[in-house]
Amino acid sequence: MRTLVLIVLALLVSCADDPPAVYPTVAPFDETKLALGPGDKLQLTIFNGATTSNATYTLDGSGQMEVQYIGTVAAGGKSPGTVKDEIQKRLADGYLRDPVVSLTVLEINSLHCSVLGQVAKSGSIKFSPGLTIVDAIAESGGFTPLARKNMVKVTRKIEGKKETYKIPVEAIGEGRRPNFPLMPGDEIFVPERPW
Repeated sequence: MRTLVLIVLALLVSCADDPPAVYPTVAPFDETKLALGPGDKLQLTIFNGATTSNATYTLDGSGQMEVQYIGTVAAGGKSPGTVKDEIQKRLADGYLRDPVVSLTVLEINSLHCSVLGQVAKSGSIKFSPGLTIVDAIAESGGFTPLARKNMVKVTRKIEGKKETYKIPVEAIGEGRRPNFPLMPGDEIFVPERPW
């Protein structure tokens, strides 16, 4: 009987969900350099002398938008700063004298993360700068009763290589561990607990 109790205790200790806190706590990318894509919503403001014009655009399926005076602007795959500079240059090239252009990203609809496993709603969620693992689990309806909350796996592709982190989401939610910022394309998997 004593041997059985020791075996059960050893199994419980080996299944403990308290992974080491070895994961990034700062987003490893520059949010201003995120590439635009289809469905992203932008606000373009053009200052030309005493006149100002504002327009809101949603990038079409090929990542393009139609801008007054200059026509089609291919924004897909480019940063907002690059697109702004291109628009300003094209406007100044014979259409307007010394225009000043401001481009603001209103919504990012082209970037996603996936959440699978023991959550209420598995699937894709919209990425936005500042999204954390706790936010992603909440957007997916939270954990199921069978979720292994402190062993959530996040697979991330960095420079062509895949890295997997074990994230203690329950401990983060309780304030015992630092939060984990997500990147576009992260794959989150919530495993089932073994007991």
